[in-house]
Amino acid sequence: MGKVIGPGSLIVDITGFAPHLPVAGETTKGTTLRFGPGGKGSNQMTAAHRAGADTMIIGCKGNDFLGKILDGHYEKEQMSTKYISILEDGETASALIEVDEETAQNRIIVILGACAAVSREQVMAAEKDFADCDAVLTQFETTVEAVEAAKELAKKYHKPFILNPAPYIDVPASIFDGVDYVTPNETEAEQFTGIKVDTVEDCRKAAKRFLEMGVKNVIITLGVRGVFFTDGEKELQVPALKVKAVETTGAGDAFNGGLTAALSAGLPIETALKFATCTSAISVTRLGSSPSMPYRHEILALLEKEFGIRL
Repeated sequence: MGKVIGPGSLIVDITGFAPHLPVAGETTKGTTLRFGPGGKGSNQMTAAHRAGADTMIIGCKGNDFLGKILDGHYEKEQMSTKYISILEDGETASALIEVDEETAQNRIIVILGACAAVSREQVMAAEKDFADCDAVLTQFETTVEAVEAAKELAKKYHKPFILNPAPYIDVPASIFDGVDYVTPNETEAEQFTGIKVDTVEDCRKAAKRFLEMGVKNVIITLGVRGVFFTDGEKELQVPALKVKAVETTGAGDAFNGGLTAALSAGLPIETALKFATCTSAISVTRLGSSPSMPYRHEILALLEKEFGIRL
């Protein structure tokens, strides 16, 4: 696998598990509370790292007890913290997550904290590593200026730029112009294009809208219905794998990390999509977000078993 860099969110997940999710005004007795490393940026870079890529995340955290949870994670994983800044007066971002133990579905509230401080200057300070990378990966969980700076450097050095447009925020359509791969789920695809995505034909229509905005390749993740891809000429559909899900919190992040790791290694898009699908499938069988990300040997074993691909 190659080298992956990009700005991303560093968040600590505070996850409560219960037999069912409460409705408005209801108090539900939970079973377990967990603190763990998370955030779309950190999750995706962890997934790419465990999948075999050399990763460098650009982000901010506070000098607090939540930040120390992230420190422990990166030290254990032997991930680079070269471009992680500490805000002495800021608080580490957190996510309050409720998980339904019966369905594995979740509800999430994110408090961005220090993640909202990632700047253009911080991204530009990593220019040498952008020049030397094999892929750039980012999301919408930090700042728009950080995303735009990363896209600018990716374009300058002719590196594939992968944008996971999550969570949904109000951005100018121009931010998609020049994106090599955009990876919304069906909800995000509808939010950014205005087209409700229920069928394959809906995917085609939403993808066409992204292509009109200047995106080169569109990948729409559809949960249990698999993945849809098009570049405007070629179209691919990859089915989801049947697994027993226990928590789906990091599924999309696992997919994006696995996809980017595969693309950084120069794998063809169909193989990269299947590699990412395997990464995501394994992640939902485990608790946590970053901790649920599978290792390369596990992904390769499932890739061979389900798709007959041997890398």
